[in-house]
Amino acid sequence: MNPPTAQPRKGAEQAAAETPPTRASGKLLAAGLIGSSIEWYDFFLYGTAAALVFPHVFFPDSSALTGTLLSFSTFWAGFLARPIGGVVAGHLGDRHGRKAMVVLSMALMGACTFLIGCLPGAGVLGAAAPLLLVLLRFLQGLACGAQWGGIALLLTESASPKRKGYAGTFGQMGVSLGVFLGNGVFLLASAVTSDEAFMSWGWRIPFLVSAVLLPVVMYVQNKVEDSPEFRQMSEQAAAKSDKEKVARAPVVEVIRSKWRTVLLAAGLLAGTNCLFYISIAGVISYAAEHLGLDKDDILLVAMPVTAVGALFVLWAGWLSDRVGRRPAVLVGAAIIVLWAFPYFWLVNTGSLLWLGVAVLIGGFGQSLTYGPLAAYIGELFEPRVRYSGASLAYQIAALTISGGTPLIMTAIIGGTGGTSWVSVFIAVMGLLTFGCAWVLRETNPREVREDPTAVPGAVEGVRS
Repeated sequence: MNPPTAQPRKGAEQAAAETPPTRASGKLLAAGLIGSSIEWYDFFLYGTAAALVFPHVFFPDSSALTGTLLSFSTFWAGFLARPIGGVVAGHLGDRHGRKAMVVLSMALMGACTFLIGCLPGAGVLGAAAPLLLVLLRFLQGLACGAQWGGIALLLTESASPKRKGYAGTFGQMGVSLGVFLGNGVFLLASAVTSDEAFMSWGWRIPFLVSAVLLPVVMYVQNKVEDSPEFRQMSEQAAAKSDKEKVARAPVVEVIRSKWRTVLLAAGLLAGTNCLFYISIAGVISYAAEHLGLDKDDILLVAMPVTAVGALFVLWAGWLSDRVGRRPAVLVGAAIIVLWAFPYFWLVNTGSLLWLGVAVLIGGFGQSLTYGPLAAYIGELFEPRVRYSGASLAYQIAALTISGGTPLIMTAIIGGTGGTSWVSVFIAVMGLLTFGCAWVLRETNPREVREDPTAVPGAVEGVRS
């Protein structure tokens, strides 16, 4: 096995290493956190609505099971679109910059979420209502597919070399905080309206609130610069002799030369994505429909758990700067595998307390895996194709695992009458993550962490 090789500092990364964190870097972290949180709020809000509202509003003539399955099918439409958004944004982002793709993705996400809040139900538009819902969800998916790579790279490429894992979590925490915000606004809308009014129009309030994303878009556009690393690469490429520094077709290049690394990086997300989407969508529907728990009570339990999850993610990214990316991912994946069956043993007690414990412990393993990935996945690819490689890996996992998980869980429970095979599914996904992390090279090994002149990053993504 060849040892990982530390890359020498140069250009923007050298300047970042020599300059202490500034107030401007803090503003960038805050903008990344707020923008990511609101954008994920928009994307995940749909999942809560798909579990609790959309079966009644857009599929009112279906049975409870069929309505839920159809609703979660529209939820999946967003994930079908995410690889397309990732590929397009990766190509443009590697050629023209990270910031432009972040601004575009946030604007598109906010507009689509707002329009979903304005969309009449099947009682008014008939079959056209769910079709328009799918279209808007698909456009949400394009925006989401574009935003993750842009925010992750804008944060990590702008950070000092020894803080890339920590900086990347300010985009990663947006996932947990987005769920927290979505559940909170949903609860508030439910609390101030009757059940009948909520199903009629109250559910629209959380979607209309997405208009608050507009000021964030304007701030990023006017106040945030592109990452120093990309700016330096573009300046060097402006010279005729350095034209090759910007890839002409970055997506094609990364698929041709790094396809194995792309697939392994996608596998890093299998366990964390599976358990996360079961916790934020599948279990909410299951607990309400099969265990008879009140939806508001379930969301009240989920809110503090997701808030704590954001702190887990922050800690995991910080830890990866000190002990390496792979150890955190491996331990998190092992927890997901070991917790797969106890998770549903506790959920099936029908106790809100034990449901909260199940999600909290599962969330710790999931967050320990997820926290380092903004830095880790980016470091697996060289800068000229980094946006394309990272986005493609992340969105392959979204397409194959994330969006289909609530649907798969609902179908398994409907077919078997139990949750044992759902636990098997979680364990298999956790094992997949563990195996991929085992094969991939550590991008922040000891010799890099202890060398003040070394920048994290792997010459080759796969260990040899």
